[in-house]
Amino acid sequence: MNVVSAAPFYSSYPLMTDYLKSGLHKWAGDAYKFNKEEPYIELVTSPNNPDGFTRQDVVKGDKGILIHDLAYYWPQYTPILSPADYDVMLFTVSKSTGHAGSRIGWAVVKDREIAKKMTTFIEINTIGVSKESQIRAAKILQAVSDGCSHPNRKEAETNFFDYSYKLMAGRWKRIREAVNKTALFSLPSFPQETCSFSGRTFGQLPAFAWLKCEGEIDDCESFLRRHKVITRSGKHFGASMKYVRVSMLSRESEFKLLTERLPAIKT
Repeated sequence: MNVVSAAPFYSSYPLMTDYLKSGLHKWAGDAYKFNKEEPYIELVTSPNNPDGFTRQDVVKGDKGILIHDLAYYWPQYTPILSPADYDVMLFTVSKSTGHAGSRIGWAVVKDREIAKKMTTFIEINTIGVSKESQIRAAKILQAVSDGCSHPNRKEAETNFFDYSYKLMAGRWKRIREAVNKTALFSLPSFPQETCSFSGRTFGQLPAFAWLKCEGEIDDCESFLRRHKVITRSGKHFGASMKYVRVSMLSRESEFKLLTERLPAIKT
């Protein structure tokens, strides 16, 4: 079974697909370029990691199975336009609230038999999931849910998503201002859309900035590293090395350094 995803794609997809050296599946690359008359699985990441855009499936065929990775489908990152309603949907507490260390994710699966097989795989692969992590994740999600149903929902201190939205909006404003001060870099633009959850109209506020080095800079990661800015090259995401992924979720002191260093860089 061919496994594909539209470039730029999440950098771990090729590694995870081929790691087991299985005869059942193989990484087949960029979904935009896949034109084989063979069965395939298309991984649809929306909002996408690394560039932040919303995604739909792109392979034109009738032999495919879709897996929707909705790790970032939360209202602090993207306008929620419609209910998530796909056959296989993957979520994680690490991206919704930042509790990556708990190692908890979950799937919503329409087909009961597929869900059973997924459960069996988890049992064999990890001997189950830590009860401590499950309880922690349940408490976290309950706290988030309770904040959303609070009578004073619009107050930032009682609503996790409102607080997080304001934080992300502020950081994206600051990094765009920093990039606009130099001709060396550029960032993607996102359309304004109205979120059905919050009622706000805004563009994407991704957890990563998909930064492009303009002009004759061909290796953006190495160029920025020389100026003490650590990023991840576009080559890991099936894209040009003129692009890098920059974290928008670092500590405030680190993010402040980033917005100071980018406009000060000279070729």
